Amino acid sequence: MTGPWSLRALVADLAAGRTTPEAAVAEARSRIAAASFNAWVSSAYVPASAGPIGGVPLGVKDIIDLAGLPTRCGSVLRADAPPATVDASIVREWRRAGAVPIGKTVTTEFAFFAPGPTDNPAAPGHTPGGSSSGSAAAVAAGHVPLALGSQTAGSVTRPAAFCGVASLVMSRGRFPVDGVTGLSPSLDSHGMFTATVSDLALAWSALSGEPEVEASVQRLLVWSSPDVSPAMEKALRTAVSQLRAAGAVVDEFPDPAVVAALTAAHPVVMAYEAARERSVELASADRLSDPLAQLLRTGAEMPRAEYEAALDVVASGASRLAEIVTGYDAVLTPAALGSAPSGLAATGDPVLSRPWQALGLPVIAVPGLRDAAGLPLGLQLVGSASGEAALLGTGRWVETALKR
Repeated sequence: MTGPWSLRALVADLAAGRTTPEAAVAEARSRIAAASFNAWVSSAYVPASAGPIGGVPLGVKDIIDLAGLPTRCGSVLRADAPPATVDASIVREWRRAGAVPIGKTVTTEFAFFAPGPTDNPAAPGHTPGGSSSGSAAAVAAGHVPLALGSQTAGSVTRPAAFCGVASLVMSRGRFPVDGVTGLSPSLDSHGMFTATVSDLALAWSALSGEPEVEASVQRLLVWSSPDVSPAMEKALRTAVSQLRAAGAVVDEFPDPAVVAALTAAHPVVMAYEAARERSVELASADRLSDPLAQLLRTGAEMPRAEYEAALDVVASGASRLAEIVTGYDAVLTPAALGSAPSGLAATGDPVLSRPWQALGLPVIAVPGLRDAAGLPLGLQLVGSASGEAALLGTGRWVETALKR
C-alpha cells in the first residue's frame, strides 16, 4: 500500500507538465493492481477534458450512473443490469471540472447496511464502513486521489472516519441527483473523499466554481454523545484543547435535546421514503438482505402521520439550530462512535451523522487522530446550508491546528 494520493500535488504536477492524464490513469491502475482491498467492481476510461483538475483519476460509487458501465448497487437484483447509457448529472459536473472516471467502487446493498467485500486499508480486517465503502477505501489505499460517495444516514462520514481520510457531504440539493439510485429524497446527498481537507477544498472549488476560502481563527461549538468510546471522547477533548491553544473559541453545544430529537426523527423519514423510493425492490424483499428488507417493510407499514410528525421535528430542529449556531463557524463532533469495528460482517453505526443529515447540512470529516491501537478516529465539522466553501476553510484551519 502506497498511502493516500494527494490531489493537490497531482493537480500541480499535471499543470506543470510533470505528468499527463494518461500517466495518472496508468498510475491509478497500477496502484489498484498492487493492492485492491476489493474496493472496485468495474473499470472504464474516457479521455480527460479540460478543467481545473484536468486528468485526475476519479472513483464513482456504484449507485451512480457512469455511461458504459452497469449500476449494480451491490445487489443481486441488479446483477444483470445493462450498462448505463448516460452519466449521472454529478458525473457530468465532475467531467467538466476535468476529472477522469476510471471505474465503479463497491457499495453496500442499495446503499444500506449489508456490506460488500471491501477491506479497510487503514485497518485491515476492520470494516471500512458503509455504504460508500469502496470509495473511502480507494482513497485510503492511494488508488485515486478523489472518489464519489453518497450519504443518506452516515454513508460518507463514517467510512472516511474509519479509513482515515477526509470527506465532504454536500448540502442537500446543491447538485441534482438524477442518475443516482437513492433511498430517501429528503435525505440523500452527494459526497466525496480525498486524502486531506485541503484536497477537499481544491476539489470543491473545481466542481462548484467557488474560490477556496482561507480561514483564520475559528469559533466552534462542540457536541459529543455519551455513547462514544472512551478513546473517541479522549481524542475529541484533546482536539478541543489543541484548537483552543491555536486560538479558537470552542464552546459547548447548549441544547443536546435538539440533537436527540433530530436523531430520532431521521430513521422515521428514511424508512417511510425508502419504502416508496424502492417499491420495486420491496416487491422482491425475499431476495434482499434482512436489514434492507426490514427497513422497507417498516416504512411500508408506517402511518403517514408518523412520517409527517418526524418532518415537523426536522423543521423545528432546523430553526432551533439556526439560533444556536449564530456567531459560530461550525459544530465540531465525533464522526463515529469510535474506530472501525473488527470484522467485515457489519459496517458500524451511523447515529452520529443522523441529526445533521436530517437537516441536509454540509459536513466534512477531518482525519488525523488515532486511538491507542493506531486505528483512525475521525472528527466532523457541520456547517450551514450551501456553506461548503466557508466550512472547508474552517476545516483546513482545524486540520492545520491539529497537526501542530
